[in-house]
Amino acid sequence: MIGHATTTGNGMADRIAAVYRKMLLHPTYRLLLLLAGAPVSAIVYIFYQYRRSAQGYRGVIDHTRNELLQSGYREKVLAEAKDQLQRKHRFFGNTVSDKHIESEAARIADKKFEERLSERLQAKLSSEDGRQYSFGDTFQQLIQQPVFFALSLIIGFPMYLLMAVYANPYLKYIAERLIMAIFVIFGVAFVVFTILYISPMNPATNILGETATAEQIAAFNHLYGLDQPYLAQLWNTIRGILTFDLGKSFAGNEYVSTAIANKFPVTLTLTVISTLIAVLIALPIGIISATRPNSFFDYTFMFIALLGLSIPNFWQGLIFILNFSIKLSWLPATYNPANWLSAIMPIVVLGTGLTAAVARMTRSSTLEVIHEDYITTAKAKGLARRHVLWKHAVGNALIPIITVIGLQFGAMLGGAAVTEKVFNISGIGSYIVDKQFIPDIPAIMGGVVYTAITISIVNVIVDLLYAFFDPRIRSKMKQY
Repeated sequence: MIGHATTTGNGMADRIAAVYRKMLLHPTYRLLLLLAGAPVSAIVYIFYQYRRSAQGYRGVIDHTRNELLQSGYREKVLAEAKDQLQRKHRFFGNTVSDKHIESEAARIADKKFEERLSERLQAKLSSEDGRQYSFGDTFQQLIQQPVFFALSLIIGFPMYLLMAVYANPYLKYIAERLIMAIFVIFGVAFVVFTILYISPMNPATNILGETATAEQIAAFNHLYGLDQPYLAQLWNTIRGILTFDLGKSFAGNEYVSTAIANKFPVTLTLTVISTLIAVLIALPIGIISATRPNSFFDYTFMFIALLGLSIPNFWQGLIFILNFSIKLSWLPATYNPANWLSAIMPIVVLGTGLTAAVARMTRSSTLEVIHEDYITTAKAKGLARRHVLWKHAVGNALIPIITVIGLQFGAMLGGAAVTEKVFNISGIGSYIVDKQFIPDIPAIMGGVVYTAITISIVNVIVDLLYAFFDPRIRSKMKQY
């Protein structure tokens, strides 16, 4: 029983060490690994340097170097290099001193000697009674000791958590994309803040008016920190994003977080409903058009889709108001959260472009897939046409469709300001536009950043859907 437990423990240590060595090969993960397990890394480094001392690694190097020197390898390489250099200079008719040839030949010989020494050293270390001298192998030997393993769990728990995420391909895939999304969000925050900072518009003058005195403007700037240096203002903004507290807006003296909490859900709700309805309509239309190419249905659907892509949102919204609100009195002209009928026209206007784009992409993607060899093979096996279409064709055609949906969702969420203005919707888009002309930096930063956060989350979901629908991506995830 004891022997079995020891074997199991060594097997676990070997698996942990294998993940550790694999992470050391990746520069980014190596840095994160060493930082997350700084105390453990320090202990491993001490033992690593001890093993590389004169009694260990350096002794092996010196012994291997002496063996190679005694074999006459360097003299042989030096003679060959000297002969080649002399032949080359004679061929080109160059006059070169013997001293120069000796120096050049010695340089070439030293380079080849070090390369051969490195090869022999690696071969010897890999067969030296199982002894290894790399950092990862030092960690493996230490981790096999129960005392060190228990201690490392206590002082290096973040390191083991990072290794657990790295060892699971799905968790690693998700974590990498979340980290990329975080960098995108802060990149957007940096760019937007910098543009607002260098903007020629003066918030104090725009809010207080042209008659404001210099003392009033200075007091306003001091109150909101606008008199601080660029880096100080940028840091305050980043800190506000991290703590979800961007303070009060310049105009209205309201908390930015409260204003966004009231306005953002309106835009997000309309956008999500528009997206769902658009996808439910566009997918069947695109599939029908692909299964009946160049038919009456195909031409009709694609013509309507082309119209949907060509119609500007603001013009479509005004036409809807003119006909369905003013002439027919079917629907309210302005949005009212308490009346669901008032949401119909904004949802249709927002979803028209997405419906058209998804329908056209579904058609082209499905057409491309249904002519592949594996579809022909499935038909030849006698599978039902509907089974071949839904299981083999549509499933493989979804990747570009999902991409379009993700991109269009971001465009709808970020560009909803026009539709909100037309239907008098108090959403995040119109909020940002109204604050832009001041410019109200905290309000704009809050609206833009939290919109970027939502779009980044949607992009992460899109990446996860890629892996769900495409087995090739799942296979690459496991191999990476």
